[in-house]
Amino acid sequence: MAEKVDVLITMVGYPSDVESVYFGKEGILAHAKKDAYLIDMTTSKPALAEAIFQQAKERGCHAIDAPVSGGDIGARNGKLSIMAGGEREDFETILPLFQLMGENIIHQGKSGAGQHTKLCNQITIASNMIGVCEAIVYAKKAGLDPTRVLDSITTGAAGSWSLSNLAPRMIKGDDAPGFYVKHFIKDMTIAIESAREMGLATPGLELSLDLYKQLAELGEEDSGTQALIKLFEM
Repeated sequence: MAEKVDVLITMVGYPSDVESVYFGKEGILAHAKKDAYLIDMTTSKPALAEAIFQQAKERGCHAIDAPVSGGDIGARNGKLSIMAGGEREDFETILPLFQLMGENIIHQGKSGAGQHTKLCNQITIASNMIGVCEAIVYAKKAGLDPTRVLDSITTGAAGSWSLSNLAPRMIKGDDAPGFYVKHFIKDMTIAIESAREMGLATPGLELSLDLYKQLAELGEEDSGTQALIKLFEM
């Protein structure tokens, strides 16, 4: 298929999956036609995005790393946030296609910049999810109606996407995956590895990763990330 299309978009599970579909004799890079646009929307390693970009450039192709945020709700409504890395001119060319999928679409810089930005997103969510869980458990313990509590705090300084969209699911006991626990573990692991390469400490991220690993060990790896509340209610 790669040799027949002008634009090819991939979104797979893990960096190893990205490597398998792009590299090797049967990979996309070996068969993509000249001037094709190769867009990987998987949350993956920045270094891998850079490697794809370099090989694509050598073959006369255009590569963009463009991971997304917004979960199942954003995907269904065409309101994803798209974080792109690669040549600015390539981004401008492909922008109309991105606009069919999302609303907040920003070119972050050279290849790998989209992935670095997505890791910033996941780092922010990681610690925030702990706070959301603790707030709900606290509200219940204090004898409050957690739904009414959300009505008060979601529009204030505590407001976040997770608080508005995942906290109600936590209260209802709805663990259906908008984003899998196992994939969040993957993302946090990549973020920690990348941070360590830059000499950065991320204690909040490491705590969140440890908690999600505990959750996965309880058999919740295919649940949505909001299932973290179960650890706090035990």
